[in-house]
Order: sequence, then structure tokens, then C-alpha cells
Amino acid sequence: MEEKKLDINSIIGFILIFGILLWMLYNNQPTPEELQVQEKAKQEQIESENKVSSDSDIDISEVASADFDINNPEDSLQMANLKNKVGAFAYSANAMSNSAETILENEVLYLKINNKGGYISEVKLKKYVKYDSLPVFLIKDQNSIFNINFGTSDNRTLNTKDLYFQPTVSSKNGNQIVSMKLKVSDSRFLEYRYEIEPNNYMLDFTVKSQGLSSTLNSQQDITLDWKLKGRRQAKSISYENRYTRLTYQYEGDKVDKLAQMGDDEELEKDISWLSFRQHFFSSILLTDKPFKTTKLNTENLMNDEEIDTLFTKSFAVAIPLDLDGGEFNESMNLYFGPTDSTTLKEYDKNLEESIPFGWGIFGWINKSLFIPLFSLLSGFFPYGIAIIIMTILVRLVLSPVLYKSYLSQAKMKILKPEIAEISEKYKDNAMKKQKETMALYNKAGANPMSGCLPAFVQLPVFYALFMFFPTAFELRQKSFLWADDLSSYDVVAELPFHIPFYGDHVSLFPILAAVAIFFYMKMTTGQQVASQPTQEGMPDMGKMMKYMIYFSPLMMLVFFNNYASGLSLYYFISNLITIGIMLVIKNYILDEDKIHAQMQENKKKPKKQGKFAKKMAEMMEKAEEQKRVQNRKK
Repeated sequence: MEEKKLDINSIIGFILIFGILLWMLYNNQPTPEELQVQEKAKQEQIESENKVSSDSDIDISEVASADFDINNPEDSLQMANLKNKVGAFAYSANAMSNSAETILENEVLYLKINNKGGYISEVKLKKYVKYDSLPVFLIKDQNSIFNINFGTSDNRTLNTKDLYFQPTVSSKNGNQIVSMKLKVSDSRFLEYRYEIEPNNYMLDFTVKSQGLSSTLNSQQDITLDWKLKGRRQAKSISYENRYTRLTYQYEGDKVDKLAQMGDDEELEKDISWLSFRQHFFSSILLTDKPFKTTKLNTENLMNDEEIDTLFTKSFAVAIPLDLDGGEFNESMNLYFGPTDSTTLKEYDKNLEESIPFGWGIFGWINKSLFIPLFSLLSGFFPYGIAIIIMTILVRLVLSPVLYKSYLSQAKMKILKPEIAEISEKYKDNAMKKQKETMALYNKAGANPMSGCLPAFVQLPVFYALFMFFPTAFELRQKSFLWADDLSSYDVVAELPFHIPFYGDHVSLFPILAAVAIFFYMKMTTGQQVASQPTQEGMPDMGKMMKYMIYFSPLMMLVFFNNYASGLSLYYFISNLITIGIMLVIKNYILDEDKIHAQMQENKKKPKKQGKFAKKMAEMMEKAEEQKRVQNRKK
């Protein structure tokens, strides 16, 4: 083996490199003047941070998200500055390195509570999925902020959303409890306390302070702010947005709403609950003691359904909290769950009134008739079949009204030749013509208004069902035939472009409903035109009716293309049944010859004039006499 020898050239090279490095370090070290400048800059930075901490409104968000190492001199300095900013709440700064979330859940809810701010940062409904089969999140990705803004006795203004709370998880009698404390010390703190029962969408929520009477500034308002942006859950965001609304109960049991589509703001007193309703799901804040004043705000975020596809509306409320002995203690509840009348009614808080069943008699019909009836039918039949059966029952109940309408039109059709004779005989005397026409109606037992009254009788039912189907939670994601969701539109063809008001798809149920409406109106308008006498100076009713025959189906075709397919199914079946009932009445029940004979008999009988008819006759005679007097003067 060859013996290795030490290379003298390598030794000389290493010595030279080491010497050069020593020379560079010596020449680049800061001079005494440079050290003074650095020290002065560091001192100015500290003074500047201290100056910021003395301001009345402090922004600590940039520090609250930092991670600190107490063994690092620079981190220790930042920690000291942070403590100077939060004042008495510097005790909670020890927890600021923990930016985790605390989990609270039961069989139906999964909640994340952010240790920074202490508020709920995520709400997942375990039993439901949205239109794309992903879980329903009411709160996620910072779409909600819950904050208390308050002043301290040393003239600071703090926001709980920027401060870190210390969580404690426990259980009691099967209930899960999370306590989030923002501490001044172990015995002095601001606390958010959440408690949830098994299988419950409602949480007990308490906000209270303990031992903070000397820390809080009693001269400055303590305001609870809750902001939430409604996340899209449905296939049609424009349709969902139509039923997304801020609703609240105030002054006992009064219920009101902010604007349905535009931006709105209101200041109300004595609010007992407020609901951020996102069509089929709601986030509701309730209080045991009504809030004295509440500022409510809503902003529409969906102006163009092709662009604004993530959020529907933005909700915001600001609630001043009252101090009692320098402390505050608010017992509240939070509801995160379905906008389902059956579920909401279980809480006995009048929460079902947040659902838009319709006002007045329309809402009463829905709550007293259609909701119980549909619940009963859907317990035995598939939901599509339940809609059909309910439609049949409704049309059968209203069939006597339809019969009276058709009978009135038949009578008017029979009298039309006689009315035409009266019009020709008294064509130069309008008063006399009107008097004789009314006398004919009275003798024959006909009433031209009786054909219109049945339509007015059916209007409450029509409107009630118009409000029922879009708000029926039971229909959500229930399929029937080609419709995969009766609470949304059905699709039989996708369009490669978007048509204003119509959409980018073709729905079949609105087409079927439009065809049924066309034939229904063809029958009814033909009968009405045949029964209406032609009078001079009056518009041609025939032409107007012909326009309506085409206009109504077109409206159904266009505007119902994005509506709930369950509603279009109802109109389709309803008009088919109505056409069938009309054909039965016309061909098997009503006999125009018998009606004509009966009317002739009525003319022979002495007819006692009613008070209204008598008064009208007297007024017409008086008007006719005045006209004769005027003609003589001329």
C-alpha cells in the first residue's frame, strides 16, 4: 500500500482562506456610531408601538394571529407590546399561541368554536346535503362573525373577535358544554357558554361577565354584533334568494321582515328572536329577556345569477347589552337547522312564523289546512302522489263554486238575445237601457256578477298554495318521475346559453302546466264571451279574452321554469281536473233547455225587488229625471 503524505500546498491554502475570513469579519463589524444608530432605531420602534397602545380604538388583529416563543427575546418584546395593548385582558395573552378550534356536536349538529373570538366558526347539519351532494354548512370559511365591542376603564376599545378565549369542555346529564373564557384573572373573565342536548338543533347560549365591573367602561356602549352571509345551498340561487330573508319577532308576538330582494335597514325595540332564514335552513338567535333595541340590516349579494353564485344575502344585527351592577348576563339560544314548521313548532317560541306561509287568511289556510293535510297524505304516499291527491281533494271541494260559475254563464248566454233587443230598443237612452236590463236579470233570476264571485272565492286558495309549495320543507330533495327535487325546478334539457327570466335549462312540468292552462282558458273564455252581451262604447271582450288565452300560458312557461317543480305539478293536475269537472257539468249536469224553461217561469212569477235593486232603480230614475229637466232647459 502506498503511504499517504501530507501535501504542503493544501496546508498553505487552508491557512490563507482562514486568514481572509478573519480579515473580512474584522472589517465588516459595526462601528460604535452604527451601533448607536441601531439602538436609537430600536428605541423609536418601541416608543411608536407604545404610542399605538395608548390610542382609544386599538387594532390588535395583526398581533393576535402571531405565534410566540417566550424564550425568544424578540417574541418576548412583542408579547410585552401586546399586553400593553389589551390592558387588563393581558392575562388571556398567555393562550394566544393556541389558534385551534374546539368541537361541539351531537347527532344532528357539528360545530367548531374558534378559540380566537370564542364564537362559532363552523356549523354543519349532519342529516342534510345541498344540491351538489356536499354537506350543508350554514357557517364556514369566515362567512359569520360574532363579536362584542366594549370599552375598558383605561380608555381602550376592544373587540372579542380579536382576542383569544380559553376553552373548557365538559358534559352534564348527557349534554355537551363548552365554556370559552376571556380572562383578566382566574376569577375575573368574560364568558361564552354553549350547551347542546342530544338530537337537538337548539343550543343554550350565555354571554356573561364576572368581576369586570371595575374593568369595563360603564359610560361606553357594550354592543353585540352578529354578521352572517347566506351560503348557497340550492340548485337555483335566484330562487333560493327569493326566500332568503331576515325575520324577527318584537313587542310580544308581532312578526316582521326586512326587504325581500333589496337592501334594507331597521331599528326595532323589544326583539325576542331574529332569524337569518336561508330558504330551507335558518340561523336564529333567541333571548329570554327581549333586547331593548336592535339595529337590523340586510344586503342583497345576488344581483346576477351568472356571476354571484356563492352567497345570497348578508345579514347583520347590532344589539346593545345592558349592564347590571357593572356586569352583564344575557341568557340566549341559538338555532341552526331546517326551516321546517314541524321542527320549529316543537320549541314553542313562535318560530314557525318565520316561514312565509302568506299573510292574513292565506297563512291561516296553509297552517290550518294544507300543512296538516299534506303531512297526513305524505305519511302514506310518495310525495309526488301526495301532491296529486291533495290537488284532487282541493278541486273537488271547490267544484260547487265552479258549478255556480258555469250555471251563471249559461244563464247569461240564454239571456243574451233579449239583452241585445233591449240594447237596440233603447240605444239612445242609456239610463232606460240599464234599467230594463236590470229588470230582466231580476225577473229571470240571473246575476251577471255571480260568474265573477267564484273566481274571487278561489283566489285565497290559489295564493295559499302558491306560498305553500316553495316553503314545504318536506318536498326538499324528494323525487317524482323525472324531477329529482320537487322543491326545485326539474330539468329535461340543458341549454348552452342563458335566457333572461327563463334560465339555462328546460323544465317539463311548467310546459305541461302551460298546455293545461291554455285549454282551460280556451274553454272558460269561450263560454264567457258567448254569455257577455255586446255593448256600444265598451271594449271588445272577445279580443281581450283571446289575448289572455295566450298570455297566461306564456307567463307560466317563462316564470315557472325556475320555480319548484312541485308547484308546477300542482297547477298541471289542477287544471286537468278543472277541465274534466267542467266537461262533466256541461255535458251531464247542466241542461240549457231546462235552464231556459226555468228562467221563463221565473219571469211569470211576481218578483220582490231587493233593497239594493230598489235603491239602484230609484237612483237611475232620479238621474233620468234630471237629464229630462236639463234637456227641457236647452
